[in-house]
Parts: sequence; C-alpha cells; structure tokens
Amino acid sequence: MKEQLKNIRGSITAPCGFRAAGVFCDIKRLGTGKGSNKGAKRDLALIVSEVPATVAGMFTTNQVCAAPVKLCAERVKKGTAQAIVAYSGNADACTGAQGLRDALAMTQLAAKELHLPAAHVLVGSTGRIGMSLPMTNVKRGIAEAASMLGQAPEHAAAVAEAIMTSDTQPKQIAVEFELSGRTVRIGGVCKGAGMIQPGLSGTRARPPAAPNARPPRGPHATMLCFLTTDAAIEAGTLQAALQEAVANSFNRITVDGDMSTNDTVLALANGLAGNRRLRAMSRNASVAGADLARFQSALNQVAVELAQMIVRDGEGVSRFVTVRVAGAKTFADADAAARAVANSALVKTSWHGGDPNWGRIIGALGYSPAKVVEEKVDIGYSAPGSRQVLYSLQRGQASQATFKALCAAVDAKEFDLHINLNLGNASARIYAADLTEAYVDFNKGDVSDPASLGG
Repeated sequence: MKEQLKNIRGSITAPCGFRAAGVFCDIKRLGTGKGSNKGAKRDLALIVSEVPATVAGMFTTNQVCAAPVKLCAERVKKGTAQAIVAYSGNADACTGAQGLRDALAMTQLAAKELHLPAAHVLVGSTGRIGMSLPMTNVKRGIAEAASMLGQAPEHAAAVAEAIMTSDTQPKQIAVEFELSGRTVRIGGVCKGAGMIQPGLSGTRARPPAAPNARPPRGPHATMLCFLTTDAAIEAGTLQAALQEAVANSFNRITVDGDMSTNDTVLALANGLAGNRRLRAMSRNASVAGADLARFQSALNQVAVELAQMIVRDGEGVSRFVTVRVAGAKTFADADAAARAVANSALVKTSWHGGDPNWGRIIGALGYSPAKVVEEKVDIGYSAPGSRQVLYSLQRGQASQATFKALCAAVDAKEFDLHINLNLGNASARIYAADLTEAYVDFNKGDVSDPASLGG
C-alpha cells in the first residue's frame, strides 16, 4: 500500500476541516529542564476540528500517570471529541487533586473560547514531573491560540514546535490516498527524545504476556502524538486501527528504556472526506473491506515514520539500529529478546563506538526472559532493510567474518541487527538507538544550576 500514498504538506491541518495554532505563554519554570529552556519557544497548542470527530486514544501503562492522561482515558471512551490542548514544560504529573482540577480547567477554558462542549476537549502534556501549572499563563495561552487558529502548514508547524521539549527538531507528516474515489488524508505530529520506551494501551491496563501472544494491540522526554484524518470511520473501528498502528510503531521503539508518565496518542477523524463510513464488520465486503485495509495501511505508515523520527532524534543519539529477532518459540520470547538487547547499556555503548561486540548481545539474550539455546543462536548485521547479512555468530560460535568487515558493518549511522534464536517461527522488531556521552551529559544536570536539570 505504501506506493499508493502521496506525501503532502500540512501534517495535522492537511485533512479537511482541521485548524491549529501554537503560542508561547511561558509555562516553563526554573528547574523544568534545559530541554525546555529554549527562550520564547512556543509551548501551548490547540488542534480543532470544525465538526465533532470520532476519537481514539492510546495511553501510557505506567502505574504513575499524569492528570491529562487520566482525563483523556475517560473521555475517549465516549467516542467523540473536537479539540486538543497540548503543552510542554510541565507534565502535570504527581500533582494530586490540583493537577486534575487544572487539567479539567484547561478543557473548560478551551471549550469557552471555541464554543464547544467541555467534554469534547482533550489534553496532552509533557515536561518536568511534580510541578504545579502556572494557570494564569495557561489561560492566556489558550485564549491567544484560539484567536490564531488556521489551516496553513505553518499553523501545523507551530503545534509541532509547541510540544517539543528536548527534541532538536519538529516531527510531522501527512499523506493522501483514495478510498472508493474519495480523497482521504491523514496527518500527524509527535514529540519525543528522552524517557522513551512507550507501552501504550487503550485502557491503560497491562495484560500478562501470553506464551503465544501476537504483537500487543492494546493493553500493554515523554512521547506525544496527535493524528488527524478527514476519513469517516466508526469510533470502535478507529480505536482498533489505532491499536494496530501503535502496536507496530510507538510500542516498538526505545531510546533509553524508560516509560513516561505522560505518553499519549490521540486520533481525531471528522468524516469530511465524505467516504463511505468505515466499519470493522465490513471487512468481509470486498469494497468496504479494501477501503478499511487501505486506511489501516496508511495509518500504519504514518505511525511508523513518526515513531522512527523519535528514535533518530533521541537525546545524544548518533546511531539508529533496527533489532530484528526471528526464530523464537513465541512472540513474547521474541519481544523480550529484542528489548533486552535494545536496552542493554553495554550493547548500546558498543554501538556508539562502532564495536560489533556480539558477546554483549548474546549475554543480553541469555539473561532475557526468552528461551535461548546458546548453540542455536545466530547474530549478524546488514544495511537497513537488506537481506545480505554479515554474521558475527552462527550456531553459537564466532563466524569466519573478519573483525574489519564487522566493524565496517556497524560503522554506519543506521544498520539492522539480525538475531535468529532458531527455536520457532515467532519474530519481533524494535527500533533502537545507541548510548552516548552526550545522553549522560544532557540528563545528569547540575544541582547548583536548576535550569540544567532534566525533565
């Protein structure tokens, strides 16, 4: 389906009927982290649909979560929303009853400015944990953003900037495709650079990993993602589509192995493209089923590209590595093996140094929860997406590949790491990054200088 998609400008304002704005209202405070101290950078945004939209959401499964996550997780269940308030510089997490009151107040303030029901307004936040919000500034920012709403690509870009914290660049995308003769668009913005290993769920519940589980579709620096589409789609179908897209994108990335208190993905679908309404029960009907499959493919691509942008812009990151595990007995084993390798500090630092140290990799495999038999493990490297693998380990023994050749394979800024456990047919994939001195320096801060402290 990828070749049928056309990349277009405008990200979240590319779909019909969506407006956006981003403003600076000085939400950040002393000690909110150098990643947020960027002068008068925009720090509050509004995303608004001209008409009520179908909504779906996925949220952090961290047992400690921000007030906006709690609010949104409940409101998304209703299936309808029309606006999102998003801001950076303050997580509004671990702020107790006052934090919940502030999150609710933001929806009421936005609703008043936009002439919408408050229940149709959602909130997303990112920043330092445990600090109260400067609500006077927030109120001013919401009013200003409401007066500046527009549909131009510049309005979408302002939102992408407003949600950034330690990000070095905005992250946005939009695609256009056909559904039974109707032009449909999907746009998205996201942020994330540190505290990245999302485990997103539609219900915030974490299910136990079943021995033969499929890639997680539901219950499973902060990452935020806001998606808009003018497709007409039922709420339950949109939620299922979002779960599938997230399972293979945002739930497949790691920068540092830390799950945030604020991770959120929200999708709004306002139906203004005029396509036949997408319903999951229609999969058996040839035309409707093809339309739903095409929509799912487009949503998957948008989510994967945004998720990969997060890893490539990770704090201090110099290498992007796709960890591919095959031959596991179960998906749970494949996933556990991939995450053990992707989050190993020893493996990640060797990637940074360009060292093809397979000993660290097989060591991480061995302590993972996955079933591993030393004498069966293969480990190799390739260019991104290539099937030409240079093996450093085959059946648990060092290969004949030269050290020079292996070093050259991992010297690239992007490469694939191939692991075959040779025990079954299950596989998993994780998009990962190296660990650098820059990451440590950025996050350690200096307590004598509160402005240097991380989020």
